[in-house]
Amino acid sequence: MSVKKKPLVVVTRKLPDSIETRMRELFDARLNLDDTPLTHEQIAEAVRSADVLVPTVTDTISEDLLKQPDCKLRLIANFGNGVDNIDVAAAHARGITVTNTPKVLTEDTADMTMALILAVPRRLIEGSSILTDGKGWPGWSPTWMLGHRIGGKRLGIIGMGRIGQAVARRARAFGLQIHYHNRRPVAPRIADELGATYWESLDQMLARMDIISVNCPHTPATFHLLSGRRLKLIRKDAYIVNTARGEVIDEETLTKLIEAGEIGGAGLDVYEHEPAVNPKLVRLAKAGKVTLLPHMGSATIEGRVEMGEKVIINIRTFLDNHKPPDRVLLSML
Repeated sequence: MSVKKKPLVVVTRKLPDSIETRMRELFDARLNLDDTPLTHEQIAEAVRSADVLVPTVTDTISEDLLKQPDCKLRLIANFGNGVDNIDVAAAHARGITVTNTPKVLTEDTADMTMALILAVPRRLIEGSSILTDGKGWPGWSPTWMLGHRIGGKRLGIIGMGRIGQAVARRARAFGLQIHYHNRRPVAPRIADELGATYWESLDQMLARMDIISVNCPHTPATFHLLSGRRLKLIRKDAYIVNTARGEVIDEETLTKLIEAGEIGGAGLDVYEHEPAVNPKLVRLAKAGKVTLLPHMGSATIEGRVEMGEKVIINIRTFLDNHKPPDRVLLSML
């Protein structure tokens, strides 16, 4: 009796051990054990040979790759919440289903956002470096390393989806006043729970906030949503925190405005040209003007395992000829 051939699943980056073990059990899984990012040609070869591709945010799955005449791919099961790394329209045009891993990283990302909201005004990283970089701590003084209180300040959240709301809940507990800009207002019960004020005009909100948190996805509509013009509306003593996507902010203009003292500072976990980080931002970080993190907002063991479990469920459901629970539709983008 012939044994049914397992589908070929190509995974582009190293995943948690428990997830890779389960994938080996269920599929003909081609893993990336040394975690070296795949080249364009390696991904192209995977598209030609695999039934399922499991990419991450570091992999660009373009129309170019998907329109290969010998493309065999049937499912792109993205290991990540966003899908800005995938040309979803091109995938659908070729009859390729796309899934992602939503609702897993909300709390982890909101925790990191709140950490930056605290760290930047209170100069936490700058203060820590005094002790760890051999700069010499002269001892306590009434006027040394003064930051700013966050209680009573206005927080403007850009993007009031799951993560934005989770940030608002945390921020409210710290005494921040919650304001937000979104494509549409949230449900009245959520607005009441959060004590949140809706701004239809992003420009008007930006001009009035003490802290701005970027929590919207990167789409064509949000590329440089915080453009050079909009960044100039922000108050000189205000701070920007971004744990969403670097492309949402005109990073070069932001850097210039912080250098010139036109914006108080920033806490960034994402960058416009990752993994490259603007050297000017690094200099500002060393000067205590910004706090920089290496895209670790969602980096928890629990979160990564849950993401992997969602990927497996999406693949198994698809291969059983059912609709995966986390399908990405064009209407959702």
